[in-house]
Amino acid sequence: MKNSKYLLPLIFAVVLSLGILFGNWYGTRFYKPSGSIHSVIQKNGNNDNSFSLIPRTNKISSVLSYIENEYVDTVNINELTEDAIPAIINNLDPHSFYIPAKELSEVNEPLVGNFSGIGIQFNMTDDTVAVILTIPNGPSEIVGIMAGDRLIKVNDEIIAGVKMPTDSVVKRLKGPKGTSVRVTVIRQGEKQPLEFEIIRDNIPLYSVDVAYMMDEITGYIKISTFSQTTYSEFMDGINKLHKQGMKKLILDLRNNGGGVMEAAILVADEFLPENKLIVYTQGKARPRANTYSTSRHTCIDDELIILIDEYSASASEILAGAIQDNDRGTIVGRRSFGKGLVQEQVEFKDGSALRLTIARYYTPTGRSIQKPYDGNKENYYHDIYDRFENGEFENADSIKFADSLKYTTPGGRVVYGGGGIMPDVFIPIDTVGITNYYSRVRNLGLIYRFAFNYTDKNRKKLQAYTTAAKMNKYLESTDYFNEFIRFAKSKGIEPNQEQINISRKIISTQIKAYIARNIIDNDGFYPIIKDIDQTLLDAEALMLQEK
Repeated sequence: MKNSKYLLPLIFAVVLSLGILFGNWYGTRFYKPSGSIHSVIQKNGNNDNSFSLIPRTNKISSVLSYIENEYVDTVNINELTEDAIPAIINNLDPHSFYIPAKELSEVNEPLVGNFSGIGIQFNMTDDTVAVILTIPNGPSEIVGIMAGDRLIKVNDEIIAGVKMPTDSVVKRLKGPKGTSVRVTVIRQGEKQPLEFEIIRDNIPLYSVDVAYMMDEITGYIKISTFSQTTYSEFMDGINKLHKQGMKKLILDLRNNGGGVMEAAILVADEFLPENKLIVYTQGKARPRANTYSTSRHTCIDDELIILIDEYSASASEILAGAIQDNDRGTIVGRRSFGKGLVQEQVEFKDGSALRLTIARYYTPTGRSIQKPYDGNKENYYHDIYDRFENGEFENADSIKFADSLKYTTPGGRVVYGGGGIMPDVFIPIDTVGITNYYSRVRNLGLIYRFAFNYTDKNRKKLQAYTTAAKMNKYLESTDYFNEFIRFAKSKGIEPNQEQINISRKIISTQIKAYIARNIIDNDGFYPIIKDIDQTLLDAEALMLQEK
């Protein structure tokens, strides 16, 4: 009978309907399109007259009580419920999921935009935690932690040289705001370890990676995710760039998997005239809800290009679709992921939560963003690989669209449904400079490791170069590339001069960009990595052509 705890959830998965999920809910959720969970349940409850020994109104609790009291062995009802809920959710769509109480805070962090911790960026190098950067005015910087420090102890527990996983280190450093943690560090030039007591505080999680001017009138903003702080971060970037003379903007949503829908709507609102449809949602129990632009439109006169790729999803697709369907800008890149399902988060009294799909997103022309789903999750997530295998990343999209999937914008452009956002200008995946030598040093992480080691050895000298342009110019005057070839050889990668010549630009640019990031963060990284970002270079050229 010891396997009963695993078998029972399957036996009762059919019986444990959604009633078990909502029995103790208390109405906290990120998105409230309309109505309430209670009204949905009452509206859709079955009122047939079929005979039942246990009334439908309390069937779930009665079954659980019956199991607890009468089952041949002792069972833990809480554990049984925790095991059964995921089994139920698994039969729905790929994006509805249950979050146990112990995981909720971590899952919510990217959406909320902050967490409590000590405020450092670090890297595990040679089984040691090495500080890359301290967050300005954060807890670590305040007490004197410096870039280059090696953390060897946390609260007297040794974390160096013990092969501790990165997530285990993070758990020891994070904690509630106002609590303290003691860390011991080794610092270059100091003979003895240094000990610091750090008071944890809220640490921002930035969703706007960078905002900088590519030329005198063209700005670039990279949004990596959509959180509750994205809009304010975006507006900070926009205001900064406008002051520097921006009249054109390249907004990069590549690899942005979405997040808080409201943030994407607010960003779209800045580009559109008043009273334009941005997005609408609709579901079986949720009537159509339209969202229109307001009078904000701070960016109404800025020319706009949005970059997307196969990993742009959800809120990213809402923003790109709103701009495309309103003929407001040009979408450049490759077809996006195709996640257009509205999740509503409901939290339970025990601290757990459920994110349930309650509607679909539609672009202004009526396109469903969601790609088809036949119930097979493996096939659903394998779709990206299938698209790659079918050559979609290298050639103009080969999907054969039915007439029913063609839509026309107010400006007369034909756009396509069927899942994801199709770009106006297709840019193939870039394979220039890819050789076996490059693949080996990249896959072993040698480019990043060399950049970190180089930064560590030359930190004082490098800190004199405070912009990407200055850093790039300085590094070009050094022998860093040949140093890297020697470093790679010491790690077992023999030089292949022919392949090195082919891959030199991509390797050298990545090294410089990583070194710059280690010193001046993303303001150093993105302007340098741009030199090998073909999609961005093509978008920049396209922007120059537009009047």
